[in-house]
Amino acid sequence: MKLLTITVPCYNSQDYMKRCVDSLLVGGEDVEILIVNDGSSDQTAQIADAYALKYPTIVRAIHKENGGHGSAVNTGIENATGLYFKVVDSDDWVNEKSYREILSALHELVVSGNQVDMLLANYVYEKEGEKRKKVVSFRRALPKNEIFTWDEVRHFKKTEYILMHSIIYRTRLLHECELELPEHTFYVDNIFAFNPLPYVKKMYYIDTNFYRYYIGREDQSVNEKVMISRIDQQIKVNKLMVEYFTETRIPNRKTYRYMIKYLDIITTVSSIMLIRARTAEALEKKEELWKYIRITNPGLFRRLRYGLLGNVINLPGKGGRRCSEAIYRLAQKVMKFN
Repeated sequence: MKLLTITVPCYNSQDYMKRCVDSLLVGGEDVEILIVNDGSSDQTAQIADAYALKYPTIVRAIHKENGGHGSAVNTGIENATGLYFKVVDSDDWVNEKSYREILSALHELVVSGNQVDMLLANYVYEKEGEKRKKVVSFRRALPKNEIFTWDEVRHFKKTEYILMHSIIYRTRLLHECELELPEHTFYVDNIFAFNPLPYVKKMYYIDTNFYRYYIGREDQSVNEKVMISRIDQQIKVNKLMVEYFTETRIPNRKTYRYMIKYLDIITTVSSIMLIRARTAEALEKKEELWKYIRITNPGLFRRLRYGLLGNVINLPGKGGRRCSEAIYRLAQKVMKFN
């Protein structure tokens, strides 16, 4: 059995997937790399097959009909043989030194019989044209280099939240929580980073800049114009997360609070994109989203609507919306996202 399965969802990724896969090969025989070709029409399939032929004990190429990012991740989970599971998108890559640190830590945890449910590391916004790269770390919120539980988690700042890029899950945990991401839907990485959390008991954090999150392609899903054009999918994911939070028993109060924080961020993103669309239809969708949250979970609605971000994003009138946009642009400049 492999120590770690890394799934690389690929759709028409011929121009950049080699950098990603090459960075993962450093893990050697401890790692299983699943290149999931999600119905690509370019040379992605051939590149995947070439890697599988050259590295038969490390790389597996899986070809499937197009189902979107979530479908490719689901396929990875279904086919994973590693004790732990990670997703690395085909336009991203990992840092070699950090990668070795993480594999060493996982190996020691397994050998000692102290397996954790989730291992976390830092991620870096590799924004095209930016010399200074924004690093998202958790050194103030999480104990370092030791096993801990939610009870030992400290305060997360608004700019600190756990994305898919940070996470390595215990593979069996993903089966236990029956995680299945929606097909033909963008932004499902948020569900990946959210739904398993009530099942996570033991964690481990390494303060190392592991994942390099590339931002710069015009067709990228997190590009602002693309997000606005796909806003219905962002809203769909937002609502699915609200539903899951409402229907799931979350016994630990710190897990509960963190999940509210995550929903606060996601709902703010949905709202600001709808404001940025600058259409009457988009503003109606924003009102409908907030109404949906109020009806589905009144307590959650009060926490989101009357918190800091909820107040900022719901300032009244055209002037209020301009103020919300100005604050968003400032955050964008500081955080280097989009």
